[in-house]
Amino acid sequence: MVRRDGMSRFEGSFLGDANRIAPDARLECKVCWHVYDPATGDPVWQVAPDTPFSALPEHWRCPNCDGDKDQFMVLHD
Repeated sequence: MVRRDGMSRFEGSFLGDANRIAPDARLECKVCWHVYDPATGDPVWQVAPDTPFSALPEHWRCPNCDGDKDQFMVLHD
């Protein structure tokens, strides 16, 4: 979801302020529980390791269930 101010909204993730998501934060898809870990990146979408969630391309989707980025929530380990 994109808000009127142009920022993406991540459910459970600081009310859509991607700048408040730590660069090393792991996020989990609320549909299929796939975890995006910036340390490993995403080989399906050819995202290099050490790429924070906030730096993923706009067209990126869950590699497991094809869910939108706004379906991901920050994991608090």
